[in-house]
Amino acid sequence: MTGTLRLACMDSDAPPLFGLARPDGSRHGYEPAAAGLVAAELGVSVQWVILPWGDMIPAVQQGRADAVWCGQGIIPEREAQVDFTTPYAIFDEAVLVPRGSGRTDAASLRGLRVAAIDASANLALAKTFDGAVPVPFDGASDDVFGDMVQALRRGEVDAVVDDDVVLAPFDDDPELEVGFTVATRNRWGVGVAKERPDLRDRISAALDAVIVNGRLAEVWRTWIPRLAFPLAP
Repeated sequence: MTGTLRLACMDSDAPPLFGLARPDGSRHGYEPAAAGLVAAELGVSVQWVILPWGDMIPAVQQGRADAVWCGQGIIPEREAQVDFTTPYAIFDEAVLVPRGSGRTDAASLRGLRVAAIDASANLALAKTFDGAVPVPFDGASDDVFGDMVQALRRGEVDAVVDDDVVLAPFDDDPELEVGFTVATRNRWGVGVAKERPDLRDRISAALDAVIVNGRLAEVWRTWIPRLAFPLAP
C-alpha cells in the first residue's frame, strides 16, 4: 500500500451498508464511511475496486486490491483464504419472505426454497433450517443480493437469508417483509492477503483507534440508527 488503500467491493444497492458507486467512483453508506475513517487514520485515500462478489477475495490474493471491505462475515471458509482485521461491525441474520406469508420461524420454511449467497454465513444458517431447501446464489453475479431479491419477488425462491441490517429497509416494502431474525452475532472484518500481516495490523490498529475515540460509533448512528452500536473499546 502506498498513498492509496484499494478496497474491493461489489456494486450493489444495499442500504444502509452501501449504495451504487457514483460516476466518480465514490460510494456512500456505513461501510464506505467507516473505510474513510480508517483511511484518514492511516493517512491514505480510498480507491474502490468494483468486482463481482466471488472475485473480491481472489483479487486480494492476487494483489489487484489491498483488502476486501464488503460485508465479509468472519467465517472459517474465508479465514482459510485471507486474514481478517478486528471487526468493524456485528450483525444478526434475518429471513426475507413474501409479505403476509406467515413464514415466521424456521419450521415454517420446511420444504421451501431458501436463497443465500454461496459460501456465506447466510447459506450456513439456511442449511440449519430443518427440511428447508437451501438455494445458493453464485457470487459471480455483479449484484447477487439484487438477484436474490428479484428471485423472491418472482416466486423462484420462497425466502432469502441475509444480515439483518441489509433487510431492515424492507420494513416499508409492499411485497416483502422480514419473517424472523436469528441472533447469530456475526462479526464482519476487512479481509487482507495472508502474505500482508503488516497491512492487516495497520488496518486493525486504525479501527481500534476510531472505536476508542467514538468516531466509528458516530458513523454507525448516522447510517444504522435502528441498531445499537455493537463494538466496545
